[in-house]
Amino acid sequence: MEAGKSYPVAASDYRVLEEIGHGRNATVHRALCVPRGEIVSIKSIDLEKCRSDLDEVRREAQTLSLIDHPNVVAALALFIVGQRLWVVMPYMAAGSCLTIMRVARPYGLDEPLVATVLRECLKALDYLHFHGHIHRDVKAGNILVDQHGGVKLGDFGVSACLFDCYNRQIARRTTFAGTPCWMAPEVLDPVCGYDCSADIWSLGITALELAQGHAPLSDLPPMKMVLVELSGPPPTLEPERAKAFSKSFKDFVACCLQKEASKRPTAGKLLKHGFFKHAQSSEYLVAHLLRELPPLWEQVKELRNRDVAELGKKISLPEGEQQQQQQEVVSEWNFCVADSSSSSSTSGKGEAKPEEEEKK
Repeated sequence: MEAGKSYPVAASDYRVLEEIGHGRNATVHRALCVPRGEIVSIKSIDLEKCRSDLDEVRREAQTLSLIDHPNVVAALALFIVGQRLWVVMPYMAAGSCLTIMRVARPYGLDEPLVATVLRECLKALDYLHFHGHIHRDVKAGNILVDQHGGVKLGDFGVSACLFDCYNRQIARRTTFAGTPCWMAPEVLDPVCGYDCSADIWSLGITALELAQGHAPLSDLPPMKMVLVELSGPPPTLEPERAKAFSKSFKDFVACCLQKEASKRPTAGKLLKHGFFKHAQSSEYLVAHLLRELPPLWEQVKELRNRDVAELGKKISLPEGEQQQQQQEVVSEWNFCVADSSSSSSTSGKGEAKPEEEEKK
């Protein structure tokens, strides 16, 4: 952070407003930083609930505090409030691409919008990989958009650094982490190690997700999903959406979704792919996507009500069908509340909100 640009590290300096995200161990609120007169977002992480994952919390906090790139969500301030870690971040007023699609574009985004979003994501991955970080959870729910059409990659709850404390590069990781739909084959296989190229596979899956409104295989139970991904061919665009996208988009996806990790291009090389001739400016995103959106907290409220209604329908189903429809695994760090109806409707029981912490 630049000199003179520091953010306060006391809860009393923030006026907590609407909830804009919720996960198993964390909530995200819009907030006013009073001394600066600036709207920010505050991720409040319950350290008691994630006690077994404290190493991941520390890793996320450390990663966020060191990041300095316009396409990556950074931490503006970190401090403890009661039993919670507060992470102050920029306010991404449009929310995640997942939220945007669920609210306004259920069948996916048009090609220029997809190209614009993916180009900015690749800039973020190029920066992270250069500094030895694997994100490990690239997906639409972790791609955030601000009111000016700026695109940032967020959610480092499962990110990993390829360098140890002695700055010796570690060639490959072996930890199973991320969200199954988007995981590269080598991440799903416990025998294999993986490196930054795993993020490139996830980006290819995200490209399909953005283009058709959902990730491939997302309707399958996790174990079947893993078997299909390990034994079947790489996924492609669904036929009903394929005619709306160019040959260059399909080639870009094929480059990302090569099962042999060593054959996948780096983020830097992918930025030179011909597909990005379709990419537009941030002003284009505002004009063709963001202007049709309600405020983020209204999006979240609408989606939560919709998910509660859907959950009510699922409860009336036979047990086997309930399980099949509730299989999606969600990162607890998502900025977006709407990844899973079961998660968003049940994970908040007994969890103190930032406002309550402020009063203690």
